[in-house]
Amino acid sequence: MMGNKTSQRVPDRSDHETQRTVSRITAQDGSVAFAPQISGVHVQGNVNMNVNVNSSTPPEDPAPPENKDYIPKCRASLKSFLDTETRNLFQGTKDTGSSSPLDKIYTELYITEGESGGVNSEHEVTELQRHRSSGEEKKIILNDIFKPLPDEDDPPRIVLTKGIAGIGKTVSVRKFTQDWARGKANQTIQFLFPFTFRELNLSQDKEWSLMELIGDNFDEVKDLEAADYEGFGILFIFDGLDESKLSLNFNKHKICRSITEPTTVDVLLTNLIRGKLLHQASIWITGRPAACTTIPPEFINRVTEVRGFTDEQKKEYLQKQVRDKKVAKKILKHLLSKPLRSLYIMCHIPIFCWISGTTLQSLLTKPQPGELPKTLSGMYTHFLIVQTQITCEKDYDGPKTDMELIMKLGKLAFEQLRVGNMIFDGKVMEKYDIDLKQAADYSGVCTQIIKKEYGLHKQEMYCFIHLSVQEFLAALYVLETFICSGENVLPSKTDEERTEPSILLLHRDAVNMALDSKKGQWDLFLRFLLGLSQDNNQRLIQKVFGFEAGGPRSNEESIHYIHQRIRRLSYHEQRINLFHCLNELGDQTLVKQVQQYQNSGDVSKLLPQHWSALAYLLLVSYEDLDLFDLKKFSRSEEVLERLLHVFKESKVALLDDCGLTDRSCRDISSVLSSESCSLVALDLSRNKFRDTGMALLAEGLQSPNCKLQKLVLSDCGVTKEGCQSLARALTSNPSHLRELDLSKNRFCDEGLEPLSEILNRCSLETLSLFNTNLREETAAALASALNPARLKELDLGGNVLGDGGVEQISGLLRNPVCKVETLRLSGCRFSQSGCVSLASSLKSNPAHLRVLDLSRNQLTDEGVGHLSEVWFEPSCELRTLSLSCCSLTSACCPYLTDLRPAATGEVRPCPALKDLDLSHNLLKDEGVELLCDWLRKSCCCLEVLRLSRVTDSSCRSLASALKSNISLKELDLSQTDPEGSGVKLLTDVQRDGGAKLQTLTVRQ
Repeated sequence: MMGNKTSQRVPDRSDHETQRTVSRITAQDGSVAFAPQISGVHVQGNVNMNVNVNSSTPPEDPAPPENKDYIPKCRASLKSFLDTETRNLFQGTKDTGSSSPLDKIYTELYITEGESGGVNSEHEVTELQRHRSSGEEKKIILNDIFKPLPDEDDPPRIVLTKGIAGIGKTVSVRKFTQDWARGKANQTIQFLFPFTFRELNLSQDKEWSLMELIGDNFDEVKDLEAADYEGFGILFIFDGLDESKLSLNFNKHKICRSITEPTTVDVLLTNLIRGKLLHQASIWITGRPAACTTIPPEFINRVTEVRGFTDEQKKEYLQKQVRDKKVAKKILKHLLSKPLRSLYIMCHIPIFCWISGTTLQSLLTKPQPGELPKTLSGMYTHFLIVQTQITCEKDYDGPKTDMELIMKLGKLAFEQLRVGNMIFDGKVMEKYDIDLKQAADYSGVCTQIIKKEYGLHKQEMYCFIHLSVQEFLAALYVLETFICSGENVLPSKTDEERTEPSILLLHRDAVNMALDSKKGQWDLFLRFLLGLSQDNNQRLIQKVFGFEAGGPRSNEESIHYIHQRIRRLSYHEQRINLFHCLNELGDQTLVKQVQQYQNSGDVSKLLPQHWSALAYLLLVSYEDLDLFDLKKFSRSEEVLERLLHVFKESKVALLDDCGLTDRSCRDISSVLSSESCSLVALDLSRNKFRDTGMALLAEGLQSPNCKLQKLVLSDCGVTKEGCQSLARALTSNPSHLRELDLSKNRFCDEGLEPLSEILNRCSLETLSLFNTNLREETAAALASALNPARLKELDLGGNVLGDGGVEQISGLLRNPVCKVETLRLSGCRFSQSGCVSLASSLKSNPAHLRVLDLSRNQLTDEGVGHLSEVWFEPSCELRTLSLSCCSLTSACCPYLTDLRPAATGEVRPCPALKDLDLSHNLLKDEGVELLCDWLRKSCCCLEVLRLSRVTDSSCRSLASALKSNISLKELDLSQTDPEGSGVKLLTDVQRDGGAKLQTLTVRQ
């Protein structure tokens, strides 16, 4: 600032007013206002002010310091903390359960990559017991779940891992975390923050910023600044979605983009998942299947499923758990015995594997082991006793204390089961008068969880170690309440007077309650309740816990009632569970009857309930169920309905010619839509379910769970409307189908039109449209719709395509990328002109063709002459050629061998044909003699030859040729006199072994 001369004076009021006026200058719309104030100075003359204005908007914050040594220190500190927290795996409870180093006891789990799908309407354990691993499942290594697959470019941002309760999701999270903390895997992740929904529930009533939530739970990273979270690979793990009490609303949610903005935990999670907050961060969510549907599929990049242990992994785990090899071997032998097939299957669940190992080890190491448990209820009864014995080594006074606590825990289990609750806080425990110290110390039954991992809140929460333990204790409470007081705490459908309590009434109410439940949530409870009613289990709990014996009881009436329900039930999952119930009650009558019928080979006497028993028997057996052929059982819809679970476990299903209608199509569709469906091939040919059935079937075919690769719908009465339904299904789910057979459905050109629109989007390798009433006009649309690079087999036989239609198809074959190996044009009514088109296209691309069927067309000898230009190409690998009923004479024979007509003067190599059909032509003796000359040549590779109307003279020529032929294995002579002398010569040649001929067929 510059001026001529200045003098000081005291500012008056007007100066201050001016000063205040100037101070009101404001900047708008992003501009910058400069308002210099000069006070207390008298200025004479002009004042010039030079202001340097930078082109940028307001001054930036000071740049962060270059030195960020604290970041690797935070990372190392976090790794050290997580390594410590995941070091040991507690089996049972943290206080009294066994503790083993995680890396020593951990057994690799079977994890598959799979699409998200519907939730099964049955109990998780029931579904597991009948499901068998499919060879089509894609196994994925735990530490690779965030790596791109071979056909993917980018890694997934959000992975959803589902699995039933106790299957090993949390253990997988711990192992993944430990491997990262120890530098063994996934080191591109800079910071890993594992949370559980159980713990996040405790923070739902308070507002947090994401940075505060992380810092509160992971003190090791408190030094990180907000900007640090944007530039690093961060993984958030949220374990146990099924335990979440947060309101995860993805439709109506508050937007949060800043990690320093305080909001509720549910808002933080929805914005993380939607990518509004830390959009580059990776997220791993685990939960039970039903809970996983709360996350919209559009936000999930990869779905995986923890399937627990394979059979080999069960053995590995038990050998690690039970260090005495002899005892471990006895445990495996017991679980592998035939009556325990269902228990062995349940050992897919790691916690059940631990329960079985713990129980059987305790029993087998006793001086007098006694009889080992053979049922589910028996296993859990012994498990409860084993845990009680552990408790009694502490500070309790015996059975009375045990019985009181068990009944309290049982009441808690039952009433919380009714409301679907698995997690309880201290207030709930106090409501049931359960001593917190007792609950904590009663190790195998109820677990006190004081979560200290990851610096989270140390609020006490309680849960049973597995849902099945809660169900077992609930059943024990209900049964013992009934025995001791006669009170039935189950809901009853009858209002009848009950003068004397009957165990039948309790069992009947339990059966009805389980059958009425939509998701099978009471199925396992029912099996426990019935099994605990057995005398052997009653004696055990009376002896150990001091429960009342009650009066003499018989379960025969209950068994009879269950038999009645099995006969009347239409829902197959429920029938299978009732057979498990009969097994718990020791009843095998239906199963034994089925076994007797099977052994006798007579299944005609089987009643509907027997077929249900057979389904149960097959599912709990070690029999290979990959192939399901309904014809082996009975060709009826009723039997298919009863065996639907066995059908569901197959990979290949043969339901052809079984009298199925649209009623069966609904059941088949439900199987195709099932998330656990393993089916890859389905044959429904010769069942007249027509368009209505096709519409129902299409609902299953369009499901993302359908992985069908082969579909045979030959002769099913499908017309234009059915084709439209099929086209819609393939539009929704086109990626898996490789083979489609629609032959003998007269849907005409109009039916093919909707299919043509989607065929090029499919990956079809085989398409059969034999005898579907197609015409020449359709051929052009079909040829343009097919994918020549994929298609390997095409059957258009039985359609009146004519020479024009064959010319259109020839255009497809001429495509350089065409890889058709099998072409069937039988009975298409084309002639020599069509042969010219076909020969021209095949000659330009002959290397792939292996099978060519041109039978029942008026080709004539000249047409074969044109086609011979194809199979005499050096690169042609044609193996099978059918020219049956093509108006051929002996003049065609040179075109099929290296004996070219003398007029050409050419010498061609002998074709590499293996199978040649010249039946129903007029070759006469001259033509057969030419073929015999070819058979005598050492270069002849022919293995199958079919001829017709062969005379005695020709038979003698064939017999002579076969003596020097080294390749022909099958000779078929139709319309030939089997009593002729020439045929006898052929028979003698075959019998004497002078030729390679294995099969001689002569038909008059």
